[in-house]
This record gives sequence, C-alpha cells and structure tokens, in this order.
Amino acid sequence: MAADVGALFNAGPEVVKGATFEEGLGFQDLGGPMIHCTNGTIDNMAANEAECFEQLRTVLSYLPNCGRYNAPPVIPCDDQEIREDESLRRIIPRKQTRMYNPWTIIRSVVDNGSFFEIGALWGRTAITGLARLGGRPVGIISLNCEVNSGALDAAGSQKLARLLKLCDVMNLPVLQFVDVPGYAIGTVAERTATMRWGIELAKAYFSTTTPIFSVITRRAYGVAGGVMLGARDPHVQVAWPSGQWGSLPLDGGIEVGHRHELREAEKQGRKKELYAELEEEYRRLMNPVRTANAFGVEEIIDPKDTRKVVCGWARHVYDVLMPIILSFALGQISLHILSLVLSAETLHNVHDLGID
Repeated sequence: MAADVGALFNAGPEVVKGATFEEGLGFQDLGGPMIHCTNGTIDNMAANEAECFEQLRTVLSYLPNCGRYNAPPVIPCDDQEIREDESLRRIIPRKQTRMYNPWTIIRSVVDNGSFFEIGALWGRTAITGLARLGGRPVGIISLNCEVNSGALDAAGSQKLARLLKLCDVMNLPVLQFVDVPGYAIGTVAERTATMRWGIELAKAYFSTTTPIFSVITRRAYGVAGGVMLGARDPHVQVAWPSGQWGSLPLDGGIEVGHRHELREAEKQGRKKELYAELEEEYRRLMNPVRTANAFGVEEIIDPKDTRKVVCGWARHVYDVLMPIILSFALGQISLHILSLVLSAETLHNVHDLGID
C-alpha cells in the first residue's frame, strides 16, 4: 500500500459517520497504511505508488510463472556459496535472556542483498520474507527475540502460516532460523486467541509439503518448537552450539517436573535450596550432543559455515527434489513413488532410484 495515497475500508467516512457517529475521519484515518499495514490486512507499505510497483516486481522475481507446473526462476549469483562469516559465532549472547538482531543472521546467510521482508510492520514476533541461496529462491522464516522474547503470538502465527501457504503454492523451499521459547502466554495472549491461531499455524506446517530446512540458533521449546521442527519426516535440521531444545526450558521445567517435591520443601522452608540443587544437577547433565541425538538433529555446525550448509541443501532441492515434485504435479509419477522419494530411507540416495 502506498503511504501517500493508499486507503482501504468497508465504507467511506460519510457512511461511517452516519452508522457509528465517528466524525472528522479522513481516508487515511479510516483505512490508511498505518491501520492496515499493522493489522496484517496489507503486508507491506511503500512510500508511494512507484515504490509499490517496484516491490511487486521484486516479489514476482522470486516466483514461477505457474506454481503448478514450474520451478522458481534461478538466476546467476556472484556471492560464493562457501562464503564464511565468523561474526555469526558471536551473535548469540551467552546469557539466554539477552536479545540479538535476527536480521543480521538472515542477511549474512542468504545471497547479498536478496532478502525481501514481507509483513515487517505486523506480527512482529515473527520474521518472514523471500531470499536466494546461490541464486535459488527460498522462503525465509525466523523468530524475533526482540519482541516478546520471540514467543509466538496470534499475529505472528498468522504471518508464518501465510508465508508457508505461499511457498507451498509457488514451490519455494523454506529456510527457517529457530529461536522460539514457545507460544505466547498470559492474559493478552489468551484475549487475542493465540491458542486458536497457533493451531492454524500447526495445520499449515503439517498440511503443506514444501521442503523445510531448520537451523536451530538458540531455543526450540514448547508446542511451537515442536511444530516448527516436527512437521516434516525426515527432519532436515542442524543446530548451532548455542542451540537448546526440548519440551520445556529448564526454568519452567523444574517447576513442572518437581512440583510435589518443591511444595513439600516449601513447607520446610527450603524450597530455594532444593530448586538450586535441582538446577545444578540438570545443568550438569545438559549435553547438546545427547539432546541432538534424542531430537533428530542432523548435525551441530559451526555458525560460520551456515551459508555453505544451507546452500548445499537448496542445491539438492532444486537439482533433485524439484524435478520429482513437478513430475508428480504433471502426473508423470505416482503418489506412491513420490512418497518413496521423500521418505527417510531414500532422501539421501534419491539418485539410486533412477528417476530423472
């Protein structure tokens, strides 16, 4: 929507005046970009009409002519796929409660200048957009720890679901950077129907079929973390050394798992001592390799190598999986063969099937 002239509403100011007695409203007050670009009705705002067309051209450059029969257009890329960025080793704070800039990770990993954000002004617990890896278009999903500590709220869930559906229709594989403590909680979260929209997001993850590659940068907890990481079989995911994942974070997990012992200790006046003992014991047992094995994480990688790893995945998707998916759409292969190709047993040996 153009910020200088754009407006959208169900009825104009005069009709509104007669129906709701709201007087003195202009087009912008009633339905301008600061209304609709922040509530999700409109994804992006542009300074003027010319910039609107420029943004539309940019979006279309990532998409195929027909999502049913065509792969997204691959363009030449002069940004090396093996490029390393050692600054990524330091971007995640050692203290878990501190924030960092998630856009820095996205822009470092994708092709230089290729990230186009969608919906920057609404659903700000999540980040979505389009980008390229070695010239190959992909959808981008990230959580935003700078808002609500990255806990997914209702609007953020709607925003992620919308991108997943777009990518599924347009054959765009999805790269997601996961740092989610779970769904948002509290009275505000309940009033805005976070639970309902969280379920809609889960439905989008499990009903779409576009390939997803997950990079666990920090936290992957709760139902939200389980949905994001568990929606594909096999799981194609790696973790940074800073990654932590499981059912609950340690703080809340101790309270839930040892509720009875803590309640009894409180009666004896030693709840704090017992909590400290339990926390020390769990921290001693915490081992990223052990949990990686338990939660199906393929590998713990050096953050500086992230671009090389995800570019290799994108190349595999476009060179091997995309022709098979499109052949299925054209009716040249059966659903049975497609399921075999995408299964855990054949994902890494797809060439052995002899299917072009």
